[in-house]
Amino acid sequence: MAELVETYRGACYPWHCDHMGHMNVMWYVGKFDEATWALFATVGLTGAVLRGAGTGMAAVSQRIAYRREVHPGDLLAIRSGILEARGKSLRFVHEMRDVASGEVSALCELTALHIDTARRKAVPLPDDVAARASAAAVAYDTSSL
Repeated sequence: MAELVETYRGACYPWHCDHMGHMNVMWYVGKFDEATWALFATVGLTGAVLRGAGTGMAAVSQRIAYRREVHPGDLLAIRSGILEARGKSLRFVHEMRDVASGEVSALCELTALHIDTARRKAVPLPDDVAARASAAAVAYDTSSL
């Protein structure tokens, strides 16, 4: 089995925070989304490849577990991994950590479908992508999500 790979590194800025003084949930989703595109690129699903093929990736399921607050100035790193490649879909995980403490801030599990963007229908993943994704699969316990 492969290891999680770093797919995002950035800071929490004051404008990411809500009235409680911590990062608002919309920014967790945004940072996980950025990490998703970096993860997809590792298996060959870059924006250019998808546009060229007339395909895209559509999220169909997302679960997030918030473990610790993120405050302005916190540096965050996200490590990600493919859990499963199945025909037309990828299931994957993101682990957001505070860089200074190493503590997990949030976990996210997603499933995305490979779609034909004109027909808006799910289509099989390209064979090379499916092979890379299967080879890169990680063992990660998401039962706590």
